[in-house]
Amino acid sequence: MKIDFSKYADGLVPAIVQDKNTRVVLMLGFMDQAALDKTRELGKVTFFSRSKQRLWTKGEESGNFLLLSGIREDCDNDTLLVFAEPAGPVCHTGADTCFSETNSANPVAFLAYLEETIAARYTSRDDKSYTASLFNKGINTIAQKVGEEAVELVIEAKDDNREKFLGEAADLMFHYLVLLRQKGFSMADVVEVLQARHKK
Repeated sequence: MKIDFSKYADGLVPAIVQDKNTRVVLMLGFMDQAALDKTRELGKVTFFSRSKQRLWTKGEESGNFLLLSGIREDCDNDTLLVFAEPAGPVCHTGADTCFSETNSANPVAFLAYLEETIAARYTSRDDKSYTASLFNKGINTIAQKVGEEAVELVIEAKDDNREKFLGEAADLMFHYLVLLRQKGFSMADVVEVLQARHKK
């Protein structure tokens, strides 16, 4: 990684921080070479604070650190994308992200995280995991579970119990994602079909 810190007059480059699990954008800071080196050394995201005129590790006072997961540079080598796991609220307002008025995470981003977790269980086949146990039992068991959950969702749809309906909807969604993984597909493949249909 070779970042062009000379491109901007102050020698700093933008560093966009993204939640490693949900992919939600958490905050924007600025780094110089020293801040980048410190981030790698500590494993905690560190910026150059323009107001303090010094290196500043996010969470050094609050304890809400951003635990480093990975760093990428953009195509011009003048902007950083930092993947991190937040140890608490990121924004000074107490919100999870500086770009949201609420503390709620992006639901679509969480689905992507869930899909990644299911893929990891498919690879590891840890018997202690319910998801891995489904994969170990094979396609017939997984397909049967999807059918069962679909029927249970239809039954709950006839009533007005919000909690039970959403619970069954979540169960169906989860097992549907497991079935996709078992068949070697992902949500992206399904979305591609939907997009093609939408264009017609």
